[in-house]
Amino acid sequence: MIQIKNIHKSYINGQNNLHVLKGIDLDIEQGEMISIMGPSGSGKSTLLNILGILDNYDEGEYMLDGKKIQHLNERKAALLRNRMLGFVFQSFNLVSFKNAMENVALPLYYQKINRRKRNRIALEYLDKLGLRDWAHHLPSELSGGQKQRVAIARALITQPKVILADEPTGALDSITSQEMMDLLTEINKSGITMIIVTHEHDIARRTQKTIRIIDGSIQEIVENEAGSTKFEVRTQVQSTKYEVASAPSCKHYEKVA
Repeated sequence: MIQIKNIHKSYINGQNNLHVLKGIDLDIEQGEMISIMGPSGSGKSTLLNILGILDNYDEGEYMLDGKKIQHLNERKAALLRNRMLGFVFQSFNLVSFKNAMENVALPLYYQKINRRKRNRIALEYLDKLGLRDWAHHLPSELSGGQKQRVAIARALITQPKVILADEPTGALDSITSQEMMDLLTEINKSGITMIIVTHEHDIARRTQKTIRIIDGSIQEIVENEAGSTKFEVRTQVQSTKYEVASAPSCKHYEKVA
């Protein structure tokens, strides 16, 4: 699904050249659920922005579902993001003056789907995430967990192949954080590739692999051993009802050479 080879990225800071990513190589298979960890300034958010076609890279190669991503104009980049990628953010990024249904429907607006149809589809996704009764509430009337569920519904509505989540549990308490990871894990089981940037070790252990980045380079890739968990998820997103599932257990880390 995703192949990046020898990716470099630098920023100009005054008279200094800040080399943020230093030759990143990474393959992510379709349906994988991985986490990216690293200290502040390590380059993990820059890498996520490049994967999300929100930023360009200086050198290397990025392939997304067999298509080379390089030197795209904003129109082509926005089209690819809308059709291929879903985004979940720590701060939810909901439009404050739009209700939950309208927030979820927003990506379909950019696909030129009429209002009645996109609102109907948005209601279906809110129902799958247990929020249909909150469809007409503004973000200010929702809890943190409810806001993140609305954000996840918005990420899912275009049926993306990849979801990019930047600290999706960072603004949530510990119990709600695990509920969100249950939900993201179940969504991943439907075949959607999931990439999560996090600084929380217990969240990273819920993923299949953890990519550790230090000073712009991948230090190690850790295989997380997850315990068996039962899921009932159909292959088509439209017919899937997401519910909280029990958390997998991680017995140990296995370092990959």
